[in-house]
Amino acid sequence: MNQTSPATSLARKPEWLKVRLGRDTVSGQIKSLMEHQSLHTVCESAQCPNRGECWARGTATIMILGDICTRSCGFCAVKTGRPTELDLDEPRRVAESVKSMKLRHVVITSVARDELADGGASVWADTIRAVRANVPGIRIEVLIPDMKGLTRDIDTILDAHPDILNHNVETVPRLHKLVRPQAKYERSLGVLEYAKSRGFVTKSSVMLGLGEESDELAEVLRHLRGIDTDILTLGQYLQPSRNHLPVAQWVSPEQFAHWKEFALGLGFRHVESGPLVRSSYHADENPIGRIS
Repeated sequence: MNQTSPATSLARKPEWLKVRLGRDTVSGQIKSLMEHQSLHTVCESAQCPNRGECWARGTATIMILGDICTRSCGFCAVKTGRPTELDLDEPRRVAESVKSMKLRHVVITSVARDELADGGASVWADTIRAVRANVPGIRIEVLIPDMKGLTRDIDTILDAHPDILNHNVETVPRLHKLVRPQAKYERSLGVLEYAKSRGFVTKSSVMLGLGEESDELAEVLRHLRGIDTDILTLGQYLQPSRNHLPVAQWVSPEQFAHWKEFALGLGFRHVESGPLVRSSYHADENPIGRIS
């Protein structure tokens, strides 16, 4: 799709993407807390452009199962390799941190741990239960890997009763092998469809600017609504380093507004769409809770 203005060079970010990461007391406290508990946030590991804003609000997305991913997605800044250990005390520390941060809505995500027999599902479940026990009434959103599509491992996570099951399709089918070489588009749809079949609120995200065409993006949004996905986020892809996939298009705020209206017209219950939107952006403001 023609998303790049002729006057806008891909070598430089347009004005609407320039974000200043300021320093403030709350941000420093959250970062110190994570370091003290030997935990990771996807905010830093994935170089999220909103981390200054979110930390100032007292929110963060906690990343469990370490900070080394067994997959090598072309868009992601998280380290790739073979993890060397499994930290079984991590759920307790996550729960303590969430309580200290006084959160009402927490987003928990993880690296992919394909080398583990259950993909880390048992640690996922222990973390959800520990947070729930330590912070009664909290809303828990989980952003999970595809767990190789194994329903037994997805069940382990769902049986711990998160409020929202988030799994990102990330891009259009044509670009999937380039963007997510160890994942499958149909498998990702299957994860969302399975969670919905069990009565959970479901959520997914698509990055724009990787070279997708308008009709391809529209098709993905129709696929997601076809399996009754509730929540959608759309954001601009930003290249983390020269070793990652280049940006193919800068998508304007007006175009993001168009896609938000398009998605709402398809029946999504809540849509966040904008250049700096990420999967967990303003997740605490999402009005949709557990329906199961």
